[in-house]
Order: sequence, then structure tokens, then C-alpha cells
Amino acid sequence: MNNNLDLNFNEIINMIEARRNNAYKKVNEELISLYWDFGKYISEKVNDSNWGNKIVDKLVNFMQREYPTMKGFNRRGIYRMKQFYETYKDYPNVSPLVTQISWTNNLIILSSTNTIEEKEFYIKMCIKNNYSKRELDRQIGSGYYQRYMLSDGKANQSLAKVEGDEDYPNTRILDTYSLEFLDLPNQYSEKDLKKAIISNMKDFVLEIGKDFTYVGEEYRVQVGNEDFYIDYSDSHIIPIF
Repeated sequence: MNNNLDLNFNEIINMIEARRNNAYKKVNEELISLYWDFGKYISEKVNDSNWGNKIVDKLVNFMQREYPTMKGFNRRGIYRMKQFYETYKDYPNVSPLVTQISWTNNLIILSSTNTIEEKEFYIKMCIKNNYSKRELDRQIGSGYYQRYMLSDGKANQSLAKVEGDEDYPNTRILDTYSLEFLDLPNQYSEKDLKKAIISNMKDFVLEIGKDFTYVGEEYRVQVGNEDFYIDYSDSHIIPIF
């Protein structure tokens, strides 16, 4: 009886959390849309009239007076919104995606990437993997996009060729991985590597791709009458005699 009650309570929790997540996504979508529209407004005014720094400063004062609780509408923030709009306005395949990630992650991608292809790549990674600021920072800082593009030996291929539904960012097996977060010395043992990976399992799984999962330090497979263990530390199968 108690087990059934617990199950029902868990279902209620799931319903509440699902609605909370939906509400957050909707609020975030509206906020990013506001920043987009505001950036468009500023861009058009600056480009088509005599708007300059003095008028922008007056706008900042107006926003602070009329909407004192709204964050981000200082001079720097307003010009970021302008840059945000101008960066994506000519890319109809990318612009709808920006509302699906946080403003913080949008700003990181805006300032830390070079090409529109690289920006699109990291936006899609954020959507797929629900990256935090720290996770996104690490992936960009480790050059994940460059390693991804080079993973099949073709440096200049387009995103359209590598990002279908069956091949989304962070799903391909890379040729090289960046494991600087393990903080290992120059000389280390296999045991040290195993311990470091286990201690940093979340970052390790993010690096190799979210379609992987952790099943143990060594995973036993049986071939015929022999047992073998897949060992992730040195990427080969170790026979057990």
C-alpha cells in the first residue's frame, strides 16, 4: 500500500517538475526574443538615423527609470543585443535556435567563436546536452568544434554534411580527445588515469559524447568460453587468463 502511495507521489513530482521545466523554457524563449527585438530596434535606429552614443545613453537612463528591475539594459548590454541580432539576422537556419539556450550561453558563443558554422555547432550542442556555462566554456576552450570537424580527416566540410538527425554534435567518435580537466602529471600510471576519470566522470562523458554511458571501470564480455574485459583507460580488450 505504501509503495503504491510512493509511486503516486513520484508521479506528482514528475508532473510538477515537467511543468516547471516547460515554464522555464518559455520564460527563457520570451527573454531571448525580447533581446532579439531590442537588438533589431537599436540596429535599425543606429543604421538609419542619427542615433549615436548620446541617444543610447538616454535610452539606458529611460530603461533604468521605467524598468529598474530589468537586468541587462545598461550601455554594454544594449550593444550586445545589437551585436546578437546583427550576427544571426541573415541566417534563418540559426536564428530560431538561439531562443532555446540561455542568454549567458548565447553571449559565450557570440564572443568565443569565429564563424557562423562554429556558432551553430555550439548552439546545437547546448540544446542537445543542456550545457551549463562551465560545460560550454570547457568545450569551446578545448577546441571541440575543430577536433570534431577534423575527426574524419576533412577540415573544410560544411555543417550540413555532418549534422543530420543521425549525426548531431557530440555524437561522433573523435580522433583526439582533450582530457586536461583530469589534471594529471606529465608521467602517470594506468591506475592514476582510471582514478582521475572516475573522479571527473561527468566531464569525461561530456568529452567523449553524451550518447555514451558509464557502466564500470571494466566491462566484462564473454566470447565463447573466455571472459574479456573492455578497459576504457587504454582502449583495448584485456583477456583474463
